[in-house]
Amino acid sequence: MAGHSKWSNIKHRKAGQDAKRAKVFTKIIRELTVAARDGGGVLEDNPGLRTVVDKAKAAQMPKDTMERAIARGAGGLEGSDLVSLTYEGYGPGGVAILVETMTDNRNRTVAEIRHAFTKAGGNLGTDGSVAYLFDRKGQLNFAPGLDEEKLMELAIDAGASDVDIDDDGSVEVSTTPETFLAVKDVLTGAHFEPVNAEIAMVPQNYSEIDDEAAEKVMRLIDSLEDLDDVQNVYTNASFPDDADE
Repeated sequence: MAGHSKWSNIKHRKAGQDAKRAKVFTKIIRELTVAARDGGGVLEDNPGLRTVVDKAKAAQMPKDTMERAIARGAGGLEGSDLVSLTYEGYGPGGVAILVETMTDNRNRTVAEIRHAFTKAGGNLGTDGSVAYLFDRKGQLNFAPGLDEEKLMELAIDAGASDVDIDDDGSVEVSTTPETFLAVKDVLTGAHFEPVNAEIAMVPQNYSEIDDEAAEKVMRLIDSLEDLDDVQNVYTNASFPDDADE
């Protein structure tokens, strides 16, 4: 994809998450609880829960912390009042932003999200205003330096819908949500370890922005991710390669 480095985008995301590990744990615990509440606490019978467990393991969450969250959700002790809501808006430079939340207080959540957008010079949109620019996909990102041809062959054979090799050597494997776990299992079984693996809202196209706009968008994403009710933030912004340096 000319002019766009997905590796730059993923490095920025991971750097932000690593810097806020405690808050990341809190959000994942909430996801584990709700996934177990909605689909039961048995991993083999609940693909959604297994995906969150893999996410928790990647974040180095202690096993007993995961098990307690799953037990609480499966037992109906917690999470019954949480609902998932998605908010849409525009950030600096006109980039599209999707915000996924889990909340027990809609009024609080929308007020906090609107404040973050306004403070950053963006604006909260209406339902459907930017969601059409994204598709829900399984996404596995690999750092440069791997055997690209072997990875591509394994991924396609396992059911991946697309494999994109960037100019910098980073690799992005796309799947449907349904084939995500199968593809991930094949690749990790062959010792290809992704730096990021998730079912996410993936932009259909990326919007190029300059350094000034990139800094503002990053600040907006950081402020949104700092909110307790926010689980995920997605944008179609293409950050310059040096934006996180």
